[in-house]
Amino acid sequence: MIRKTILSLSVLLATTLVFAQAKKNAVAKTEKTPFVWEGANLYFLMTDRFNNGDKSNDVNYNRTKTAGKLRGFEGGDLKGIIQKIDEGYFTKLGINVIWFTPIVEQIHDGVDEGTGFSYGFHGYWTRDWTALDPNFGTKKDLAELVKKAHAKGIRIMLDGVINHTGPVTPVDTVWPEDWVRTGPNCKYSNFENTTACTLVSNLPDVKTESKVAVALPPFLVEKWKAEGRYEKEVASLDAFFKRTGYPRTPKYYIIKWLTDYITEFGIDGYRADTVKHTDESVWADFKTQCDYAFAQWKKNNPTKVLDNNPFYTIAEVYNYNISNGKLFDFGDKKVDYYANGFTAMINFEFKSDAQKDYSTLFSKYSGLLNGQLKGNSVLNYLSSHDDGGPFDAKRTKSIESGTKLLLTPGISQMYYGDESARSLVVEGTVGDATLRSNMNWEAIKTNPETQKVLLHWQKLGQFRKNHPSVGAGVNIEISTKPYVCSRTFTKGKYKDTVVIGLDLAKGKKEIPVGSAFKEGAKIRDAYSRKTATVLNGKVTVDSEFDIVLLESMK
Repeated sequence: MIRKTILSLSVLLATTLVFAQAKKNAVAKTEKTPFVWEGANLYFLMTDRFNNGDKSNDVNYNRTKTAGKLRGFEGGDLKGIIQKIDEGYFTKLGINVIWFTPIVEQIHDGVDEGTGFSYGFHGYWTRDWTALDPNFGTKKDLAELVKKAHAKGIRIMLDGVINHTGPVTPVDTVWPEDWVRTGPNCKYSNFENTTACTLVSNLPDVKTESKVAVALPPFLVEKWKAEGRYEKEVASLDAFFKRTGYPRTPKYYIIKWLTDYITEFGIDGYRADTVKHTDESVWADFKTQCDYAFAQWKKNNPTKVLDNNPFYTIAEVYNYNISNGKLFDFGDKKVDYYANGFTAMINFEFKSDAQKDYSTLFSKYSGLLNGQLKGNSVLNYLSSHDDGGPFDAKRTKSIESGTKLLLTPGISQMYYGDESARSLVVEGTVGDATLRSNMNWEAIKTNPETQKVLLHWQKLGQFRKNHPSVGAGVNIEISTKPYVCSRTFTKGKYKDTVVIGLDLAKGKKEIPVGSAFKEGAKIRDAYSRKTATVLNGKVTVDSEFDIVLLESMK
């Protein structure tokens, strides 16, 4: 009897401990900082230029012709990205999304664009959407990359091209006439001559508006048969068209091929290329299939699901500005891309807005994102792979760049090397090649000035990652000179509030916090790691910096 009683008490105690631990875990999970796409800290890199993790795949398809400066393959690959994930490079920067240029199989040869002979190192010259280009790596590499990124709380965004194939070369044939057009060139004066046209000469434009069913291109059939996967690919296509009821038109083939990467690898988002050059309905259908594929992946991989966030899509609509609100004007037609498949748009206006003072900049973006754009977002950038007029081309304002980019409401996009002042002026290059140099890893290792810039970006990046309020919250100005503001983000039971102070005095400084923090609250400056207590609505911080990033220590 005593033994039974002891046994019963043991079971009761064990059960109580289990429930207590479960409750503790539930509380911890509730209090954990949620990932919020609208305030994400995103890192954009050119796969071929970031880091060479596998030199054995540097040359494929006899790509041995001499290219113009920075217009050939340089060796960067998926293994190189994995290497930096493993080293914690992105974690130290507070990155929670990585977007890299397309990794699908590119044309095997290259073309002379008048800027020197060029290969498809950038990833935008597709030959086969269903295969990875061996210069970038294998599908096994991609699976490993997604797994390792997710383990560190980093989402993966691929770059999707639907508008065009790669150029025609002596070894890369043009797709059939019912698939693509080869002219006229776009004029950009109205909707039709921006969509039913080719971006440049010899860049075949996919007939995404076509309602006529097409057969697979003969060269692709031949290729798949040679690779021993023709039957598998055809069966997969048959299943897709049967499930969706879509006609076998060019856009739906490509949508199917791109969304397969979601189902197979569990990627978290797509940045869509050249969006304004197709009818908006293309992207509405694309998003529908992205959502379906993401749901299927979650269903098939329940233990790998990170959270309940939906699949995220960002549109590159060239020259879209946040000031446009939800509409992009073609002159004869206005399109709302937010209502046609996209949760965010790349904001081409930010680099000019960044010339303004903090008060103007922050209030404008907070007002628009919490007003007419609420529920959606923009992706802000200061330099990119194809914008020839970056905010700081000569890299003389890297500290200011980091402060403005990472503390402005919206999604922040670091372009690889922004954080390390990688040169954007490379002698001997022509056109956008100057923006696409190899990542300056050696400077990061050895140059004190580079390390100082990087540390600044790391501090700001981690603050943004730890506080959704920075990118997704409401900005309230507390003081104009010196500039002090609060940001508050609320979602369900979760609430996050911070105070940001800029252009402050170095040394001892008194910062008003408004109603952001209660009297007597313990506060930490995430930039200097100094702590303080709120007294009479203010905190005093003694640091060598002119910036404070105040967070609650609760």
